[in-house]
Amino acid sequence: MTARPAPQSPVTVRTFTQRLSPTPRGARLARRLAVGQLHAWGIPHGTPPSDAVAAIVAELAANAVTHGRVPGRDFELRLSLVTGSVRVEVTDTRDDLRPPAPGAVRTPDPLGEHGRGLVLVDALADRWEVLDREAPGKTVRAEVDVPGWRSLAGPATGA
Repeated sequence: MTARPAPQSPVTVRTFTQRLSPTPRGARLARRLAVGQLHAWGIPHGTPPSDAVAAIVAELAANAVTHGRVPGRDFELRLSLVTGSVRVEVTDTRDDLRPPAPGAVRTPDPLGEHGRGLVLVDALADRWEVLDREAPGKTVRAEVDVPGWRSLAGPATGA
């Protein structure tokens, strides 16, 4: 009789972190950096995971700049290639304005100018959540599944 292996938490294979100015230029740069980093990890431009991550980063960075901005404080973009997916985390330093939780995102007014960002995140991400930080602020985390992710992790080691 052999023991069953214990379930393991996701393994982070690669990470990328960048602090950016809370400006429209910083939000645009976040998207460009994300797409470039995914390409460097072997997820080419124009593939469904790359396009989904690009749109998610664009929306979360725009929200951080628009709703999470605190003068003099940057926002942070963190990408992780974890077991089976790309994890996107955008952190700002404002904690009094929190986005709705997954499942609580309302459909925007069809003629309204705002309110579509989290609807897109909800549609494109396989999972997402809003997390508190120890310091003031919040992190919005979204994950996009990547078919064939094992080939991105590099050669296997061990038996």
